[in-house]
Amino acid sequence: MLFERIVSEGIAHNSYLIGSGGRAAVIDPRRDCDIYLEIASRNELVITHIFETHRNEDYTIGSLELKGRCGAEIFHGAQMAFAYGKPVKEGDKFTLGSLVLSVLETPGHTEESISLVLRDTEVADQPYMVFSGDTLFAGDIARTDFFGQERKAEMAEKIYDSIANKILPLGEGVILCPAHGAGSVCGGEIADHPFTTLGYEKKTNPLLASGRESFISRRVTESPYIPPYFRQMETYNRDGAPIMHRLPDLHPLSIQKVNQLRKSGCQIIDIRSPSSFGAGHIPGSISIWREGLPAFMGWFLDYQRPIVIVDDFNLDLNGVVRHFIRLGYDTIAGVLSGGFPAWTKAAQDIGTVPTCSVQQLKERLDKENPFILDVRDIKNWRAVGHIQGAHHIYIGELPHHLDEIPKNEQIVVYCDAGYKGSLAASILAIHQYHNLTNVLGGMTAWKRAGFRIEK
Repeated sequence: MLFERIVSEGIAHNSYLIGSGGRAAVIDPRRDCDIYLEIASRNELVITHIFETHRNEDYTIGSLELKGRCGAEIFHGAQMAFAYGKPVKEGDKFTLGSLVLSVLETPGHTEESISLVLRDTEVADQPYMVFSGDTLFAGDIARTDFFGQERKAEMAEKIYDSIANKILPLGEGVILCPAHGAGSVCGGEIADHPFTTLGYEKKTNPLLASGRESFISRRVTESPYIPPYFRQMETYNRDGAPIMHRLPDLHPLSIQKVNQLRKSGCQIIDIRSPSSFGAGHIPGSISIWREGLPAFMGWFLDYQRPIVIVDDFNLDLNGVVRHFIRLGYDTIAGVLSGGFPAWTKAAQDIGTVPTCSVQQLKERLDKENPFILDVRDIKNWRAVGHIQGAHHIYIGELPHHLDEIPKNEQIVVYCDAGYKGSLAASILAIHQYHNLTNVLGGMTAWKRAGFRIEK
């Protein structure tokens, strides 16, 4: 038996390849699918089956892309009318050499969610692994809010019953293989465990320990953030995303070409650090550091306008392109040739965002009364506390709350460490806020400096 877990960093996505007897199956493949073909080829396997555990919301599924490369059949839950693939129902079985995959219908996260139970008949007829998709995670249970407030209780009931009545009875020693790990937006507090078992989750998962009624009551009151790009992902993953055939080439763009694109209304994404962005950037740029692209581009980019990437030295941009492609952003025009240094050498206009340390902010607050904007998520605002007098607006929701931020005052922005603060400052600058300061180090530095924190 061959088993491989493929982790897509940034979106904390897990996909899996299993194989036996010369055949292989891929579960929840990502869109840049070369890795599955490489693993299969290296192990002399032919990919014959592709399974989707549900219609994903947080990334573009790669099933059609992979099918186009290897000819495998696609299978998904029957409770949604997908525009591609074949529906499967409870009890359906698939054989790959000595491996048998059995379908469990496990609704709750979505209506069509399925889990796949793996048995290796060469060893025993007992369940060995279960691929739970976005149903049960390590230390967490998937979110159940996608159908609106009126169905929160219903979906919470469904996912709890799916886990309690179908997944957990498989056996305590069964290995749990979820579609996401720590950091995914599809869960709340997923544990940073690469592997876990049903027995371990039964004993340690706090949401399972709370009991059915308590879990449902809690879920009714929860309101997780929903990035706007989820709607595009749902459409792509129901109807089928455009086929790429290969990763796109990242074309170098001259300064003249970038300026032409700027005039036509392109989206400029500056992936440098907050300090570099603050010191100088192309006016109108959005500041999203490269590691933050998967988490935040979906809040601020649209799927129509061309995208221009700006870095310092244009190193290792293949990984950057993958971040865009995995979220369905196919309109990348290219990258500024020569990086931002080329822009400054060409005497082009430069925008700046002043930055300060927490010590400088403390001195400033002793003398002045600026508008302090905290753009961390609500959990950190409540758990860690905040700077006295701060106003809270989560970074992803900032464009919808601009009327709460005065334009005629000094605006000081802070977050956890300064990165989301830079993003917030760039969004405010685009909307004609001019008197801005980003606090480098954010609340992390403020706390370490021993300054007062309010709760």
